[in-house]
Amino acid sequence: MSTDRPRKALIPAAGRGTRFLPLTKAVPKELAPIVTTPTLEIVIGEAADNDISEVLLVVSAGKTAINEYFAPAPELEAALEAKGDEAGLAAVRRPTELATISYVEQKEPRGLGHAIGHGKDFAAGEPLAVLLPDDLIDDRDALLGPMLDVYAEHGGIVLGLIDVGPVEISKYGCVVPAEGADPEGDVVAISDLVEKPEAGEAPSTLAIIGRYVLPPEIFAALDETEPGAGGEIQITDAMRNLCNAGTPVHGVVFRGRRYDTGDRLEYVKAVVQLAVRHPDIGADFQAWLRDYEPTDG
Repeated sequence: MSTDRPRKALIPAAGRGTRFLPLTKAVPKELAPIVTTPTLEIVIGEAADNDISEVLLVVSAGKTAINEYFAPAPELEAALEAKGDEAGLAAVRRPTELATISYVEQKEPRGLGHAIGHGKDFAAGEPLAVLLPDDLIDDRDALLGPMLDVYAEHGGIVLGLIDVGPVEISKYGCVVPAEGADPEGDVVAISDLVEKPEAGEAPSTLAIIGRYVLPPEIFAALDETEPGAGGEIQITDAMRNLCNAGTPVHGVVFRGRRYDTGDRLEYVKAVVQLAVRHPDIGADFQAWLRDYEPTDG
């Protein structure tokens, strides 16, 4: 089976970000910066780097700052141009040039599946990449590109996977490798999905992370998926139904660098890890970090 490589992406950005209060009282969590670049811009940049030209952001009420960030700022651009600040001008223009960005509002927080369901008209019968903005993939490592390639070859559902070991697997959605599949391989055929299995009962240690490539059939599956706990529509349930109906499912096992910016401690770690590579401050920051000794005062 061979099909077209997806060229559209959906990014859910409707969460309240309560773990990051009080910042998120006024600033959407997706605009929390890694040094000076918001995490959402980094994720959209990942999509753009993989030839995705159209992005739909699923937002909630009160997140107008996201729209403003990705809109042109002619007065600011004119001021930067007048002072000859080419670097600043390029940084301000970059968010508007990454992709064609559109928006849809998710009025109720009813789960990831519900958010993805808002992309039906946007997808318009085409496959859709879904990128969760809490998951940052290091730009030196490839995940989305190989996933799009696997979709082009096999169609169906393609999932980003990491091996989290037997203890952590209970925190994630987990995959069941198909009979004869090599769980140590880079691409794994999948026969079933299990949401947050008990550690001793997990069928594998391969966990689903925040990168999906979904076929057009996902929207009908979501429409038929009954709400689960808290009235939420789970994407795992919809994907499992498609899998059981014969839709091929493959996972791309990622062994590179990933940053979980949805957790406060992991977010701070991500800032530090990526700041040491920053082209302007990286060398100085790394030198300071080597000499830093915490004090009580």
